[in-house]
Amino acid sequence: MTKSELKDFLDEKVALYNNPKFIESDPIQIPHQFTLKEDIETAAFLTATIAWGNRKMIINNANRMMDLMGNSPYDFVMNHEEHHLENLETFVHRTFNGVDFKTFVIALQQMYQNHGGLEHFFTQHQEGDSMQNAIATFKKQFFTVSHLPRTTKHISDPTLGSAAKRINMFLRWMVRKDNNGVDFGLWSEIPTSVLSCPLDVHSGNVARKLGLLARKQNDGKALAELDSSLRVLDSIDPVKYDFALFGLGVFEGF
Repeated sequence: MTKSELKDFLDEKVALYNNPKFIESDPIQIPHQFTLKEDIETAAFLTATIAWGNRKMIINNANRMMDLMGNSPYDFVMNHEEHHLENLETFVHRTFNGVDFKTFVIALQQMYQNHGGLEHFFTQHQEGDSMQNAIATFKKQFFTVSHLPRTTKHISDPTLGSAAKRINMFLRWMVRKDNNGVDFGLWSEIPTSVLSCPLDVHSGNVARKLGLLARKQNDGKALAELDSSLRVLDSIDPVKYDFALFGLGVFEGF
């Protein structure tokens, strides 16, 4: 395919998958249960944190997270008492357990209390062409609360070579202004042009088959390469192609 043909092909796939039907089978359905901005942010962040493995399991466990927080995630984060946190100890999703969950709730509380919330923090630390250093700075601040060393693995650090798929997905959800009702576009001061594609095994494999990515590992260098390729196709909204790459891989077995 020529570059023009590739763009047309991927734009068609974006149109196919970037619509409300996508929500039905995707973890993004969890934050779509809420209307308050801070509820959406909190639910999205926690859901994205456990978004690896079987999608049905992710959705079930993210719903359980919301249940354990009384289906008022922001209120729980801001106003919980110690005995409320004890109720979280039974939670487990793969290697993310109840201790991790408690730490994340406490860390989210300090982000809202001391740093103006998630949107303010990421907006303050954005750079002209990338959110990857902002993610690394966020991780450092997030884990200034008391925590076990093992818990830090649940937020990736792009400056250490990670593709940081889950938090890049969270940022796509929050920042991307989506007229089709999938992504929320709640954060207005970060341009979509600086977002990175949530790179995973599906999007990576499809990107390689389409000539958008040469690097074999799904790491930070591969993410930078893919970002560069997608920004050639659309410099304003490059991460819209996540819908195409993911849809081709998961739904079409491309």
